[in-house]
Parts: sequence; structure tokens; C-alpha cells
Amino acid sequence: MLEKLADLDAQHAVAVAGGGQKYVDRHHARGKLTARERIELLLDPGSAFLELSPLAGWGSDFTVGASVVTGIGVVEGVECLISANDPTVKGGASNPWTVKKIFRASQIAEENNLPTVSLVESGGADLPTQKEIFIPGGKLFRDLTRASARKQPTIALVFGNSTAGGAYVPGMSDYTVFVRGGAKVFLGGPPLVKMATGEESDDESLGGAEMHARVSGLADYLAEDEHDAIRIGRRIVARLNRDASSKAGLRTRDSRFVGEISGAMRGGPRISGDRPLDPTPGFAEPDADPEGLLDLIPTDLKEPFDPREVIVRIVDGTSERNGRAFDEFKPLYGTSLVTGWAQLHGRPIGILANAQGVLFSEEAQKATQFIQLANQADTPLLFLHNTTGYMVGKDYEQGGIIKHGAMMINAVSNSTVPHLSVIMGASYGAGNYGMNGRAYDPRFLFTWPSAKSAVMGPSQLAGVLSIVARAAAEAKGQAYDEEGDVGMRAMVEQMVEEQSLPYALSGMLYDDGVIDPRDTRTVLAICLSVIENAPIKGADGFGVFRP
Repeated sequence: MLEKLADLDAQHAVAVAGGGQKYVDRHHARGKLTARERIELLLDPGSAFLELSPLAGWGSDFTVGASVVTGIGVVEGVECLISANDPTVKGGASNPWTVKKIFRASQIAEENNLPTVSLVESGGADLPTQKEIFIPGGKLFRDLTRASARKQPTIALVFGNSTAGGAYVPGMSDYTVFVRGGAKVFLGGPPLVKMATGEESDDESLGGAEMHARVSGLADYLAEDEHDAIRIGRRIVARLNRDASSKAGLRTRDSRFVGEISGAMRGGPRISGDRPLDPTPGFAEPDADPEGLLDLIPTDLKEPFDPREVIVRIVDGTSERNGRAFDEFKPLYGTSLVTGWAQLHGRPIGILANAQGVLFSEEAQKATQFIQLANQADTPLLFLHNTTGYMVGKDYEQGGIIKHGAMMINAVSNSTVPHLSVIMGASYGAGNYGMNGRAYDPRFLFTWPSAKSAVMGPSQLAGVLSIVARAAAEAKGQAYDEEGDVGMRAMVEQMVEEQSLPYALSGMLYDDGVIDPRDTRTVLAICLSVIENAPIKGADGFGVFRP
């Protein structure tokens, strides 16, 4: 696991580097701050920043991180969704992964009732990929206007170019701050205006900060420099009249998270903080050392491990106030799925964790009941994945595995309490659905470096293809190519293995980040704090459960 974590640190360092030192130096030489430096100044001193989707675009032709930094941080005591264009990567231009990453950030802001602060400096769309951006990209502006209609404030701090479609980010935000001499906001720059109308113009008269502050009225505030813009942005948040009295969730007591946000910090999503603040009242440290999490996941995911050993390392420990750390529900029934109640940083949570990997009918029925109980009690749910899926075979089909699995998926689909998911090991087939995978809209989903997710395991998938091909050859009366079969199976296994690894999944935005297992408790504590910004209410009803 330590080897995997060293590699994870290296992958995150690529994202933090942005366009590379050459372009960072050029940006600094112009008197500008980088995206992460702007975020660091925006956040309350000592508070944490939970970066989201830091590996977006991994494995693609685009720079890892997708030329934008997104995450959740505390500004003037208020938890905010922060989005910052990275101008060191092609001037902050948006590519297809940028759009998908911002879509996910907007979804998180909507579901958790968070204000959005956009730190804008973007050349607009990456023109060679416009066909993948133009049509879906309009959703970015729709989301901003809908957030405003929901009374979820949107704030744009404009530091540099905000061109073409990018001009609509400040145009559709509730509050705008433009940096004098830096912000340039126009639908079409001087070259495009010349081509379209023949008009000669310069940047400042066409879209400069002072023009927008004095003439067009697009700028609500005119900042003298970038630091002043960030100061004004913090004051805007302070005046939003948002209740921040109980928000301590984004503060950490863990010294391992001390670090500079603009440096290559360990872990991911990266969490920084330089001073401890009071934890949630009733807080108790775990009964077992979180360092032990590194030893729990076997190299071969076919080997089972006890998820209770994970649970006692991430939930609040035994205390006089809270009683036992984990109160297990139905411990003798459906034993390959562990369910029960706990607290995490003083907040109640229900947990479903795979034990032996396979989900049988008993486990599915147990999960269905447990999810209903959590909705009755308005309690958030945490899903800890290590499953190869629902059991197959004649006896299990006759025993109703499909209808029982469907009951579990029905319960997951219609549950309205917030869901959090962590993929620890395997997450294959419909087991991924039943355990609240990405398609089922968990509020947050993170993976460990040991995680793998696909329609089925590599060897099983290759074996199925081999059986089908062999049957097809026999049906045609042809001899089967055994040598070719060996090569095909090896190729398919390698392909599926590569596609199911956590970096590939994270690169496609199928999670919100790959994290160090030891950081799981703090990441989940941040998430539990964030979800409290919106009402937590269980479902009033579910779909039809087939008896």
C-alpha cells in the first residue's frame, strides 16, 4: 500500500504542477497568482480545503487536473464550493474534461446548498475540441442561473481573460469583482470583432475592468489588484447571511494534514490546514489506529478481509457518551454484508460494508431493511465497497437473487438521506449499483489506491468471451484457435485491468478523488459537515418491492 501511495503522490504532483514550471514562472512574472495561491488566500487561515477530482483527465491527451481546480473550503466561516481556472494550462481554456469536472462541482454545490465562488481566468473553449464542449457546455451557465434562483449565491472574481462563453460566468453570477488592468471580459476579443464587424478596438475599451465598472455595469466591484479582489470576495461571503455557527467540519486536528496548499501536498483530495480548531462536541478518537488501514487490504482482492477492522479505524471510538463505537445490525444474518450504526466526528451515520465480497439474497434483504431504517431516522449512510457482485448460479436464481438484488437497488435509488461511498477494494457488476456507485448519485464518492471497478473481474470477463467464441466456432463446425484464445484472453485481461484501476476511474470523473486510506476519517468528516448545509430527510416511500 505504501508503494501505491507513493505513486498516488506522484500523480497528484502532476496535477498540482499545472502547465509546468515554465508557465508558472511566466504567470508569476506578470504579477499574477496561480489558481492554488488564489484559493489559499481566499480560505480562512487554518481551514482545510477538500480538493475534488484532482486527477480529472488522467490517461487522456489533456493535462491532468483538466485546467481547473475545484473543491470545498471555508470562507468567512461559510463552507463554499470553489472553482478556479488554471491559467498556466493553455490560458485556462476549457477542454471536455474541464466541463465534466465543473458539472460535478455544480452538482455538489446544488445538492449540499453551497455558495459558489468562481476564480476566473480562462480563454474560453479549447477550440480544437469545441464539438465536445459547445453543446454540453451550455449547462455550465444554466447551473449558475438555477443556483441563483435557489438562493445559493454565486460569486465571480475575475483576474484575467474571460472570453466568449467564459464571459457568461461573471455575467450570470450574483456578484462580480474585476481586477483593474487584469480582467478582460468580452464575448469576442479584438480579432473576432475585427473579423465580424470590421471595427477596430482594444482590450480595455472592449472589455476592461474599469469599462465594465463605469460603463457597462457588469462589474459590481473594481479591485486594485488580485489580493484586493480576494479581500472583496471574502467580504461578500461574510455578508451573505449564511449560518456558520456550527461549522467546524472543515477544520482538522490531524497534524498530518499540515501543508501549503500551493505546494505538492500528500494525499488526495489534498487537505491542508495549519492550526487545530474545536471538533464537533461529543467527538471521540477511533478505538484503533488509522495507520493500521494500510495493512488491511490484501494484494489479491479475491482474499476476504473483515470490514469491521476498517470501521473501528474511521468512526468515533467507545466513550461514556456514545457507548460502543459500532452497534452492528443483524450480525448473524447475511454475514457477508456488515451493517450498523456509529458516529463520525460526533455525527450519526449508518454503515453498509462488504465482508466476503459476494452479495446473496440474505445480504440484499438485510441491506434493504437497513436503508429503510436509516431513512426513518433521517441518518446519512456510508457504503464501504469490496464486492464482486450478486451471487450467480441455478440455486441462487431459483432462490430469487434477481428480485432480492432489485429490492436493494430500489432502496438505494429511492433513499433520500445523503449517501457517502468509499471503494476500498473490488466494486464489480451490479454490486457496484447496490452499494451506491457513481450512477446512484452519492453525495461524495472516493476510492482507495487498492480499488478496482468494472462490469466483472478481468479473468472472468476474458473467460466469458472465450466461452462465447468457442461456442460460436463449434456452431459453425470450425476448429477453435486455442493459441489465439490464449492471446485474446491475455489482451482482454490487461485491458480490463487497466480500465478498472483507480486512476483511470478518477480520470473519467467516476469518483471525487483517490485518497490515502488513513485520510478516510477526515475526508468523511468534511463531507458530513458539508451535507448539513441542506436538510437531511428520509424518504416518505419507496418503489414497489417484489415479494
